[in-house]
Formats: sequence, structure tokens, C-alpha cells
Amino acid sequence: MRSKYGNKKVKVDDHKFDSIAEAKYYKQLLWLQEHKEINFFRIQPPYLLQEAFEKDGIKHRRIDYSADFEIHHNDGSIEVVDVKTTATITETFKVKRKLFDRKFPHKFTVLIWVQELSQFIEFEEFKKLKAKGRKARAKKG
Repeated sequence: MRSKYGNKKVKVDDHKFDSIAEAKYYKQLLWLQEHKEINFFRIQPPYLLQEAFEKDGIKHRRIDYSADFEIHHNDGSIEVVDVKTTATITETFKVKRKLFDRKFPHKFTVLIWVQELSQFIEFEEFKKLKAKGRKARAKKG
């Protein structure tokens, strides 16, 4: 079954993931946990970004966010990870990320699976690589 972004839904260990990349990262986290590189992790933890409220007779619903993963590191720090494609980094996601960053102290990491490298890289690093590629193509141009 495909999602609205064309990703194939995957089931691993009775957990449903929105993409193959997300399932790959889950397996990576399992390995890290088994080898005591991390303390533990949670799948799709919910976060309340904003309470429901009413103003001028208009009721506004609460804003919730479910991350892909919440990693509890051995040093006690918590990292929230979202596995994305460029198509799934929507304006809604960007706003929820800002609300999350404002409310929670946890490190927030957006990872992209790069097939050519066969690894996950942080989205900010991915943007830099793409920009370098565009510059190199423009010079050849």
C-alpha cells in the first residue's frame, strides 16, 4: 500500500511504518539498542504542541505531533527523529517543527535516506550536498 507521497507502507515486528526508509531506521535503532549504543527508543511518540483554546467564540483544536522515533541516549539526553523525503517536508511539518522546538528541549533531527550513499544523513547536510551538486552542474553547463 502506498501513502499519499508514494512511499510504500511497511510492517516490521508488528509495527507499521510509512516508508521503507523509516523501517530501515527502526532496524538500525534495534541494533544500537541491542549493542547498548542507546538506552532505548520509542516509536511514534505523541507530543502536544498546543492546547485547544477558544477566542472570540471560535474554538481552536489542539495541535498534536507524532514523531517517527524518540531516542533515549545513554547520557540521558533525548533525541527526536523524523525520517523524511524531500516531498514529506511540507509547510505543515515545518510549522510543527517550529512549535516543537519552542516547547521541548530535545534535539530534533530530520533524516533523509540517500540511496546513492546507502545511508541516512541529516536534512541540513543533504541540502548542502544538493547545492554542491547544482554548482558543479552549473560550472559544466
